[in-house]
This record gives sequence, structure tokens and C-alpha cells, in this order.
Amino acid sequence: MADMTLSADEITAGLTELPEWSGDTSGIRRTVEAASFPAAIALVDRIAVVAEQRDHHPDIDIRWRKVTFALVTHSAGGVTAKDLQLAAEIDACVET
Repeated sequence: MADMTLSADEITAGLTELPEWSGDTSGIRRTVEAASFPAAIALVDRIAVVAEQRDHHPDIDIRWRKVTFALVTHSAGGVTAKDLQLAAEIDACVET
């Protein structure tokens, strides 16, 4: 059974706990600027491990030191609780 998509109000409420993220019912996103290109790649590597464990994978765009993460549960057709949970885990990876 697919995850239930969140309403716009539920996403807005969830994003209050994730101040670096923005988005709407079509997806949520965050851009991080790393200290260097190798640091950006190391960050992506850390997040890849978490995403694989969760079987929920972000879209990732790397532009030199800037890394943008985009989350949406494609199988559900929108943002679900899985996206907010992974966003929080991405934040934890960024902080380390």
C-alpha cells in the first residue's frame, strides 16, 4: 500500500520543524553549500547510506560545492511522512 500524501497544511506544519527546507505538495527541497567539492561528495555519500537503509532516495543535484536535495514519494504522487523523515535525517548528516 502506498504512503498517504500530506496536505498542504500538513507539509507547512512539518516544515516548521525543518527550517532549511521549502516546498509544497509537489515536493520539498533544500540546498547546502559545503566547504569544498570533496566535502559535498562526502555529504552525498553519507546521505546515500541513510537513503539506502530507508529505501527512500532523494533527487540530488551537485553543482561544485552546492548540493540540492529534493524529496517526493513518487509512488504516492506527492509528499508523504517518509519525505519529512528523510529530510530530518539529511539535516542530521549536514550537521556532522
